[in-house]
Amino acid sequence: MEKTDVVLIGAGIMSATLGVLLRQLQPDWTISVFERLDAAAAESSDPWNNAGTGHSALCELNYSPQNADGSVDVSKAVDINERFQVSRQFWASAVDTGVLNDPAGFINPIPHVSFVHGADNVDYLRKRYEALAPHPLFRGMEFIDSPDEFAKRLPLMAKGRDYSDPVALNWSDGGTDIDFGALTKQLLAHIGYSGGEIAFGTEVRDLDKQSDGTWNVTVRNLRTYQSRTLNAKFVFVGAGGGALPLLQKSGIAEAKGFGGFPISGQFLRSTNPELIAAHEAKVYGKAAVGAPPMSVPHLDTRVINGRKGLLFGPYAGWTPKFLKDGSNADLFKSIKPNNIGSLVGVGLTEMGLTKYLVSELLKSQNGKVGVLEEFLPRADGRDWELITAGQRVQVIRRKGAGGVLEFGTAVISAEDGSIAGLLGASPGASTCVTAMLDVMQRCFPREYAGWTSQLQQMIPSLGQKLSENQALFQEVWDWTNKSLKLDSVSGSTVRDESGLAEVR
Repeated sequence: MEKTDVVLIGAGIMSATLGVLLRQLQPDWTISVFERLDAAAAESSDPWNNAGTGHSALCELNYSPQNADGSVDVSKAVDINERFQVSRQFWASAVDTGVLNDPAGFINPIPHVSFVHGADNVDYLRKRYEALAPHPLFRGMEFIDSPDEFAKRLPLMAKGRDYSDPVALNWSDGGTDIDFGALTKQLLAHIGYSGGEIAFGTEVRDLDKQSDGTWNVTVRNLRTYQSRTLNAKFVFVGAGGGALPLLQKSGIAEAKGFGGFPISGQFLRSTNPELIAAHEAKVYGKAAVGAPPMSVPHLDTRVINGRKGLLFGPYAGWTPKFLKDGSNADLFKSIKPNNIGSLVGVGLTEMGLTKYLVSELLKSQNGKVGVLEEFLPRADGRDWELITAGQRVQVIRRKGAGGVLEFGTAVISAEDGSIAGLLGASPGASTCVTAMLDVMQRCFPREYAGWTSQLQQMIPSLGQKLSENQALFQEVWDWTNKSLKLDSVSGSTVRDESGLAEVR
């Protein structure tokens, strides 16, 4: 029987990141990557299936909720920004060492902007700004409520706008657009060049735990229908929506009680070059009442294959598939005796989400354009085409006799560290490095202690909080900007001693 040290299931950003980390730390380990589709990053990591904001909480309002007393809780925003900085450092190090050879091919500078309208929302956004702007990780954020400045920064959104309805922006020039598909392909190329096996059109059919703690992994070539079995010391399930069924198939106790709730998405993509050229920012609004966090509306400049694009959405949809090209039986096959209580519990408590999804499914093309008018008052449906984005399977975790629906990511690993997998969605790809470091700490505790020194060379802030070390943050920020070829652009601002800035 063939033997390998590591099997990575799925050729997306998570598997690619873990594979490169292990290749750098243990170049003598053998690695095999299996992907059921015929290309890398063709599911959740594909740029048209992924928001690509480089989630760093600069603009995503769901990471800074308003409390009942009117204050704004920014703790989650700070945590996500910390984790994104780890990703930036790893990518910069990979560029410096030649693992990645074309940073402009996957990451480009773009302003990140929070947008609201209405007096209450403007008040909320000012409070958010006052909480975040003095923070080391968010310095440089601007608060804008001047209609003239709004029109100067976002001319496309200003056309035809009635400013009797007040507007406000939180503006951050330090944001990025990330093509996680292109990044994944560069990382996988390094794994392949350095001797790893990468097999496309190959589906993992079975996972069988052996008495010595290893795994027999049975795969099938979907073109030739030939099967083979490999014996692996470690298995990582980075299969996106396909991860839950495989973890269930493994039989590990840690996967029991988990369920998945699939949510699909659609975007309007501009077909008008003039519109695309007139907007250059990622502008995020507030989610509708009852909408899941992943449905925060945004007018989004993308850079894919060196060309600008413009998206608006997402519009939530529903299908029982766990993958974009999956089966309508996926959800039903995932229902097991050990998770049915979790699923029923969520079904009884998430009526608001159900109502929201039904309203989204009933929305016509004109209705979708009507939502866009909140951002573009003069939106014309003829300038946009509807595209289907990736499928996201939200985590359902057991809680008491029932379950709870979560919108983050969850790492599941066996007690002996022989297998691990990742469930969930946002912030997902943007925090892939911290997620994979978590996997490594859980599954390779003895080796991890010896890897720390080398990891700190790749990620200088490892083990520290940049939010508590301004000097270190500035050092790694300048370095990553230089290595990733991200030009820093400063706005016309006046800043007081607290770090707050208002546009004049």
